[in-house]
Amino acid sequence: MVQSLWNSSEASGLQGGLDELVYRSNLIGADRRVCNWGGGNTSTKTTVQDFRGRDVEVMYVKGSGSDLATMKAGNFTGLRMEDIRPLFERDSMSDEAMVAYLGHCMIDSKHPRASIETLLHAFLPFKHVDHTHPDAIISLCCADNGKQAAREIFGDRFVWVPYVRPGFTLSKMIAEAVLANPKAELVLMEKHGLVTWGETSEASYAQTIKIISEAEAYIEDRVKESKLFGGLKHPPLQSDIRRSIASQVMPTVRGAVSDPNKMILSFDDHDDVLAFVGGQDSPKLSQVGAACPDHLVHTKVVPLFIDWTPDTGDVDDLKLKLKQEISKYKEQYKAYFERNQNEGDVMSEAAPRVILIPGVGMINTGKSWAASQVSGALYHRAIAVMRGATALGEFVSLSGNESYNVEYWPLELYKLTLAPPEAEFSRKIAFITGGAGGIGSETARRLVAEGAHVVLADLNLEGAQKVAAEINDKYGDNRAIAVPMDVTNEEAVQAAYTETSLVYGGVDIIVNNAGLATSSPFDETSLKEWNLNIQVLGTGYFLVAREAFKVMKQQAIGGNMVFIASKNAVYAGKNASAYSAAKALEAHLARCIATEGGEYGIRVNTILPDAILQGSAIWNSNWRNERAAAYGIQPDQLEDYYRKRTTLLVNIFPKDIAEGIAFFASSKADKTTGCMLTIDGGVPAAFTR
Repeated sequence: MVQSLWNSSEASGLQGGLDELVYRSNLIGADRRVCNWGGGNTSTKTTVQDFRGRDVEVMYVKGSGSDLATMKAGNFTGLRMEDIRPLFERDSMSDEAMVAYLGHCMIDSKHPRASIETLLHAFLPFKHVDHTHPDAIISLCCADNGKQAAREIFGDRFVWVPYVRPGFTLSKMIAEAVLANPKAELVLMEKHGLVTWGETSEASYAQTIKIISEAEAYIEDRVKESKLFGGLKHPPLQSDIRRSIASQVMPTVRGAVSDPNKMILSFDDHDDVLAFVGGQDSPKLSQVGAACPDHLVHTKVVPLFIDWTPDTGDVDDLKLKLKQEISKYKEQYKAYFERNQNEGDVMSEAAPRVILIPGVGMINTGKSWAASQVSGALYHRAIAVMRGATALGEFVSLSGNESYNVEYWPLELYKLTLAPPEAEFSRKIAFITGGAGGIGSETARRLVAEGAHVVLADLNLEGAQKVAAEINDKYGDNRAIAVPMDVTNEEAVQAAYTETSLVYGGVDIIVNNAGLATSSPFDETSLKEWNLNIQVLGTGYFLVAREAFKVMKQQAIGGNMVFIASKNAVYAGKNASAYSAAKALEAHLARCIATEGGEYGIRVNTILPDAILQGSAIWNSNWRNERAAAYGIQPDQLEDYYRKRTTLLVNIFPKDIAEGIAFFASSKADKTTGCMLTIDGGVPAAFTR
């Protein structure tokens, strides 16, 4: 049940007006049972001084493209009420004309464009107005007998408004209905949501919570858990089993939905999801339509529900069904678009945003992990609405044409244009071994800066977690994850890719970078030292690349591998025969993989660095002393020695290698594979011949 989050001591320190509106909005958005992610809008009417020092009545309303939970003062738009009020006398107004008019009403041109539902707030004669999408209220509004149930709950205190797409007509309809009913305390918008109000910000919020609580109590009295969604047909598989299945099928899903653009996936097996996907009636119920217009852009009209019997445990059968059903879904979406399209409409990605699998859970897709989470969060709300609506009667939704006109509504699509443009590595997943080290961490930062999601694999899990946390603090939740991995351990490597598939859906780029180095005269090189170099630099690179190759083939959308070898791969390093031989193995292994990967669009290239002393665990080990001894100098003279032996008289840093990796992994190198790039400042002895 929803609870009031209002804190009187916190509120007492607010300055009123816009300050209180921000506080109230954040409380409303904090509970997704009250308001969807990105949905709803709030307003306050107050008096401010304009640029000439005159007192002006202004309405602050949520700006387009914001989320109530995280909004700040700068996300609201201030509009002069004396300019807006005359609109109420009009009979009609197009969306385009409304948007243009409201642009002239703004008190500050730097404010965001006003919400689509600005006039809903402006036309109501109340100081504070909240429009929300509570689960319990939408359950009423999406039940075939919802109006009757609302009468039993609210008596004559409510106004019921039939479904009309937001805009001038709906705003005026709501205001006229409220003005005609002096007892009205709320508006129920069919198949849409709730409007409440109050004379103070606290009163408006309290009314919102009160109305939702009344609806919740009524619905919960009628819920029969054993009969939810028609009763349980497929119980959930055990947690480890369903997560294993999800990790195995997600690369297949990712490949199938990544047309024409790659998608990032996420997996969800929360209790409400498992209850829904296991329901007897859920396959049919899920196809009725969206639970709320605000869902459509992120979830599409319906999810893809897979007809699979979890008891069989046949993962190959599930993969086949997923490929077939995703293909069919895209064809059906294309037909839906063609039936309803208006002149100038451009079809969005046709693949499903929500995929439901009995016994397993839900897979969500999006252009980023965050976007896939939005799709999932909104479908949690849809499940809650269907739970409530079916407890009351029959779940109903918008018609196909109504849904289309919301999904492709220019004012709704405008919100998507507020997102930053996609960068070179947007929608791509990079797996970096040695992710805690100098080259690995710098590469992660470089790729994430251009949109990538990264997996930092390292024996030093604490170090990798620190880098991931730093990246996530800067770029957002889950842009980077850390996984423990010993590259010489086949099971550990496989487990790291399993986790990667479960978190993001697959992999596009691998940076084979984990390493070590030893130095000994050849006749003093022990078998242990030799085997250590071969195991880490040879076998380790083999295992990491082989498992990535499998995932990339399963996805069938190409891929990139970048091996970090060494100038010693082509130059016979003194007192480093084990290390140099293993590095040569890496470079040739990369070429071998490139010959097999071409037909699958998998490119494999190698970078040959030299003397990356900065931030390197290798160079902070005994290797520094060993190399200095090999050259007959002191360890503190090593950096200067390396600089002077280059033709460019420079030292090489991790960021230099990261740039080379970014080039090979980027579209700029789309037609390059089996190549070696030397980044060493120009060491003539290592020039390739």
